[in-house]
Amino acid sequence: MGHLHQDKKILNRVKRLQGQMNAVEESLKNEHNSCIDVLQQVAAIKGAVNGLMNELIEQHLRHHVIQDQSQVDEHELLEFLKLLKRYS
Repeated sequence: MGHLHQDKKILNRVKRLQGQMNAVEESLKNEHNSCIDVLQQVAAIKGAVNGLMNELIEQHLRHHVIQDQSQVDEHELLEFLKLLKRYS
């Protein structure tokens, strides 16, 4: 996936995840934070990771699996991606 290094959208997602992980680490160091607060932060990270995974899968499909973009049924592809997101 050499093309990914040029994708600012994906790189920004990774940077946000790094920030979220750092925030969880800081929350764990602070004895005044509740378990619920930390769990909410982790749930947000889980959602962000799922979003990143979905984006990577879509990029992989578009760049490596689909050989001829002109023959792609875009509606079917979007329906497939929506289904994939529902189960991730």
